[in-house]
Formats: sequence, C-alpha cells, structure tokens
Amino acid sequence: MKTPPLDPHIADVAPAEPTLTRYDEEHIITYMRLLDADQQGIDWRRIDPDTEADRARKVFESHLSRAKWMTEQGYRHLLRSGS
Repeated sequence: MKTPPLDPHIADVAPAEPTLTRYDEEHIITYMRLLDADQQGIDWRRIDPDTEADRARKVFESHLSRAKWMTEQGYRHLLRSGS
C-alpha cells in the first residue's frame, strides 16, 4: 500500500464491504482523524448542516462506522497485506 493522501475526497457514504477496499486504504488518515474527533466529542458538522443536514450526518456516521470497523476487523486485512 502506498502512502495515503492527507486530505482525500470524501464520498457521501463510506464502503460497507466486509473486506478492505481501495477507498479504505486511501482514507486511513481520515478514519484516524474521525476516531480521534469522536473520542474528544468534536462536532461532526463539517458539511454545512443548515443547508445539507441529512447529507452531513450521513457522511459523518458512515465514515465513523467504517473507521470503527477498521479498528475491529479491517486492520487484519492491512496486516495480511503487509501494509
């Protein structure tokens, strides 16, 4: 796996596959940032919640869920691939 970008484009919904995806590899830093922000109770509203409330919440929740999946299962795929 090559070095992931620091600020990749964020999709409206994170992957839900049971295996590690290319998107996951590109967003590992994003996932770590989300886990840190969640732990610290930082506000999730980075997309304007006044104009796109549903989208902002969906983006946040799906990516945080995927980040948590990475800590529980996805990391195994990284270990197997030698990343």
